[in-house]
Amino acid sequence: MQPDSTHAWEIIDRAEPPKRAAAERVADMLEIYSHYDEETAREQASRCISCPYPTCVDGCPLHNRIPEWLALTAEGRFLEAAAISRSTSNMPEICSRVCPQERLCEGSCILNGKTEPVSIGAIERFINEYAFRQNAVETAQAPHNGLKTAVIGSGPAGIAAADQLCALGYEVTVFESQPLPGGLLVNGIPSFKLEKTIVGRRIAMLKDRGVTFRLGVTLGKDLSLAELLRDFSAVFLAVGAQQAKPLGIPGENLPGVLPALPFLIQKNVDFPVLDIPPIDVKDKRVAVLGGGDTAMDCLRTALRCGASEAVCLYRRDLANMPGSRKEYSNALEEGARFQFLTNPTAIEPDERGEIARIRCVRMELGAPDAGGRRKPAPVPGSEFTVPADIVIGAYGFDPVPFPPESDLGRIQCNKWGGMVVDENQMTSVPGVFSGGDSVRGPSLVVHAVRDARSAVEGMHRYLTAKTQ
Repeated sequence: MQPDSTHAWEIIDRAEPPKRAAAERVADMLEIYSHYDEETAREQASRCISCPYPTCVDGCPLHNRIPEWLALTAEGRFLEAAAISRSTSNMPEICSRVCPQERLCEGSCILNGKTEPVSIGAIERFINEYAFRQNAVETAQAPHNGLKTAVIGSGPAGIAAADQLCALGYEVTVFESQPLPGGLLVNGIPSFKLEKTIVGRRIAMLKDRGVTFRLGVTLGKDLSLAELLRDFSAVFLAVGAQQAKPLGIPGENLPGVLPALPFLIQKNVDFPVLDIPPIDVKDKRVAVLGGGDTAMDCLRTALRCGASEAVCLYRRDLANMPGSRKEYSNALEEGARFQFLTNPTAIEPDERGEIARIRCVRMELGAPDAGGRRKPAPVPGSEFTVPADIVIGAYGFDPVPFPPESDLGRIQCNKWGGMVVDENQMTSVPGVFSGGDSVRGPSLVVHAVRDARSAVEGMHRYLTAKTQ
């Protein structure tokens, strides 16, 4: 019997999903977490107090109907819970794995301050995987409405847009520049966080619903904007933001200094990446510059690839680090080291021209900046060096500029290269919509899904008005 819903949190402690031991998981690239069993899922869901103003819903960018599916889970009605979860999210089984819940739904849980929050992410993963095991995830396609749409990019925004367009009866063709669909879900997020079979399952569902995937096609090179507008009634651009921000320090062009994304892609997929030779970190000292989730991914990937050490150099402290605390904890367990309040100022070579060390300076935090984070400043006379053989830059990404010879220049972009959109997510070119990292810059998977859903609503309004 489940405890009374308003008091269960007082007698049931939060339980994390089972996690493999660090010594075991660093030997492979498999997911480190497994699922709750049914009894644990019900108990954990019963900790929700069903508050009248659910702050967890406000904390979720998709405004998922969290209390509803928690209540159903507590009753053991897992398939109904999963159906409600899918009603507001196009990939709940993926978001539950990669979202930083401690900053979103769980961080907004009203139980914070009294006890640990409800384990929303782990329950979301459980109910959706349960539904897949029961073959209870529908793949039926809505009747065709006679209009063709194109989606450029098959990352989270592209997948979500294709799914939503299918639900409205549009014919959908997805164009992807890489040999495999999935975008950063496949080639950027390591398998120990999101196994490729999970993304492949979602792609297969779209194909079953009639979505066509054209792979190895690059917008602006193999495909022009004019061709898209000629062949399709509307277009959604989900090309992402994958151009690495420069390190901006002496030595950044030395051999062995690499951007994060090519490193992660090369260790995640089997196809060649940007003509970069194989990156071997075995028995080498790897230094990762930056403090976001991409930096955590690089540290943990380097350790799995045999690095003798993996150290993160970050100019702020832990409290101001943007990366997920869960991923930080996992990285620590797996052997990564962190040097906070450390700002790299130069990468120095040895006599052979190979990386030998990183010159750094200690930092101290001053007043908050415009975003509320305390601004770091160097401590005079605090210079020191960190030995390194490989340096990976993880300072973030910007949108890749459109090819200058293409007709994509018709699309208005802001000063940092993001596409400018209106309240309908439409760009300056009528019929061309965008969202996700292409517009907002590097952000969360759940933000890309939200933008895609909003863009499809805008596309549907636009096409409905145009065809009436």
